[in-house]
Amino acid sequence: MAMIKAEAKAAKPPKEKIDPNVLKVALILVFGAVASQLDSTMINVAIDKLASDLHSTVSAIQWVVTGYVLTMGLAVPISGWAIQRFGGKKVYLFSLVMFLVSSVLCSLAWNTGSLIGFRLLQGVGAGLLIPTMQNVLVQSAGGRNLGRLISIISLPALIGPILGPVIGGLLIDNLDWRWIFYVNIPIMIIAIWMSWRHIPSDAPATSKPSLDVIGLLLLSPSFAALIYGIAGVSTHGGLNSVKVTLPLIGGAMLMIAYVIYALRMKQSPLVDLRLFRSRHFLASNVTLFLSGMVMNGAMLLLPLYYQQVRGESVLYTGLLLIPQGLGMLATRSWIGGLADRMGSRNIVLLSLAVTVVGTIPFAFSGAGTSYVLLGAAQFLRGAALNGIFIPIMVSAYQGLSKQQIPHASISTRIFQTIGGAFGSAILATVIDHQIKGSGVSGMHTIADAYQAAFWWSIGFTALAVIPAFLLSKGKK
Repeated sequence: MAMIKAEAKAAKPPKEKIDPNVLKVALILVFGAVASQLDSTMINVAIDKLASDLHSTVSAIQWVVTGYVLTMGLAVPISGWAIQRFGGKKVYLFSLVMFLVSSVLCSLAWNTGSLIGFRLLQGVGAGLLIPTMQNVLVQSAGGRNLGRLISIISLPALIGPILGPVIGGLLIDNLDWRWIFYVNIPIMIIAIWMSWRHIPSDAPATSKPSLDVIGLLLLSPSFAALIYGIAGVSTHGGLNSVKVTLPLIGGAMLMIAYVIYALRMKQSPLVDLRLFRSRHFLASNVTLFLSGMVMNGAMLLLPLYYQQVRGESVLYTGLLLIPQGLGMLATRSWIGGLADRMGSRNIVLLSLAVTVVGTIPFAFSGAGTSYVLLGAAQFLRGAALNGIFIPIMVSAYQGLSKQQIPHASISTRIFQTIGGAFGSAILATVIDHQIKGSGVSGMHTIADAYQAAFWWSIGFTALAVIPAFLLSKGKK
């Protein structure tokens, strides 16, 4: 028996080591993305304070968040062309500088209009930052060890939900809302210096592609209109409002027009739709859309549940959300390597099942449910979320050429962002309809509304199983 084990161990291929230079680039990219992830979560807990200090309304201040997402959506499609035209390093540095300048401007805002305007600029920086970060990393890695490297650059997405609400609560309670933007400044300065010194310069495309202006005028407004319409679903109570249906229909028509245009175009369009001929790429993006609904929907539900059903403060809610982040940290270090070795399909399917198990306690929870049980469920959910996102990204980039990677970065970002916005809007609408439809106000009614929303989240997770069956099974 010992001899058989020894032979099996000898037959197992050794784990390929990550190039130290590539690892250094990955860590620098992570540091640069931390500020944008913290900023997006801290601003959410500051909405009421901003409305009070700027003598505005919550509905008006909400555009600090909505406008940011809209301009981020407008900038994402430009990133692929910019990377090919100027090189990934230059575009990444530009996005960091833009985020730094806009953070300074946001900290100096004097009224609601100025803050919203400066947040629009900040959204452009963030829209360029994330897909460019992914592109620079995949290019630096040369397609090797993608699972482990993606698990590293996903760290900001873990840190934001864990620390963002806690830091935001501390700043709002003890200092001033402007500190939400002050904290970005030193992080961005250090990130710019490290990126300039240590990220290797990449040569832009030799053909120097021109900007696909027609594609930009179709795709960017389409993306923004869809997000605007989706965001309005919960605000206007569903799909019955013209303020929801008009942007959704307009966005869908622009998207269809772009698809027809891009497929007929002989030169490289803004986003190359021919990538979707690959079954793995198509399945990865559809699964990413649905998993965005699952992940972002939970980011909306969990803090609201603790505040509205359990009556917790902003700071204590942030502390109660830590178990999910710890669960993500627990699997982050090895899930990427596992995806590199055995493919994505089985890992994603198992992780979706575990996510369902981790969500069920919330679907039955009320005002007196044990915090220990809910914390354990959050830990389980967090551990499973890595097994969804990281393998999907590995599958999406698998087998792509250097010229295709910027297009893939844009596509995955668009699908994840729209899916996240869609999931959050649907769940917010479910809660609103449940409360209004009951005709009775009270804590029991609110608890029932959140139970229904968590069941919807479970439904999203189950739906993601279908495209997950088409993900890559492993290396051939």
